[in-house]
Amino acid sequence: MKGVGKSRKLSAWIADFLDRLESCWHNETCPPALSHEEPLDGLILTVLSQHTNDKNRDVAFSRLKERYPTWDEVAEAGVSNVEEAVRPAGLAPTKSKRILEILEGVKKDFGCYSIKSLATKGRDDARRYLLSLPGVGDKTAACVLLFDMRLPAFPVDTHVARVCRRVGFVSEKTGAEEICALLERAVPPERYLGGHVNIIEHGRHVCRARSPLCATCVAAEICGFLNG
Repeated sequence: MKGVGKSRKLSAWIADFLDRLESCWHNETCPPALSHEEPLDGLILTVLSQHTNDKNRDVAFSRLKERYPTWDEVAEAGVSNVEEAVRPAGLAPTKSKRILEILEGVKKDFGCYSIKSLATKGRDDARRYLLSLPGVGDKTAACVLLFDMRLPAFPVDTHVARVCRRVGFVSEKTGAEEICALLERAVPPERYLGGHVNIIEHGRHVCRARSPLCATCVAAEICGFLNG
């Protein structure tokens, strides 16, 4: 642990950091509406979000649902038609194949195109199932658990990983899976959703990958990047 973090317990340091971010971004007090009635919608949306931005993801998902309103229709559309629909998200050949493979697996395992019942199995079993699906990694699984199943998980995307490394909670070489495990241990579950979104907002607008705005950062005095 860097400089300023050596003299305090990591969990208290993280809590202080989250408190400061909440004073700026307020996503714990006013949580964003990110859930879907059907978690399968959230799963496919998150698959489309891989290696692209939210705007392209949303355009691709909207095109897919406009052309094929139900997952039965998507499954019957064929890979070339799905590929064309999701093209704005990038990597369309890969993502279309994964979407159809996921739908095939879900239909086989649940008898329909729905994973609502998966939430009743609890976080660990639900996570294991999601990770068994094609193209679903730790971040995608955590997003579905947290946003769509209301199960305790702390997704770690590029912003969360960068901020945690820069502040000094973990080393520069620590992987996203380890960061996820750390945050799920150190942060109370009721703070997962708002805390996750606050870190993303901070990573996008202040603790940017290039030219971070350290002079305006509400957490500057407890940041290992500045005080290590």
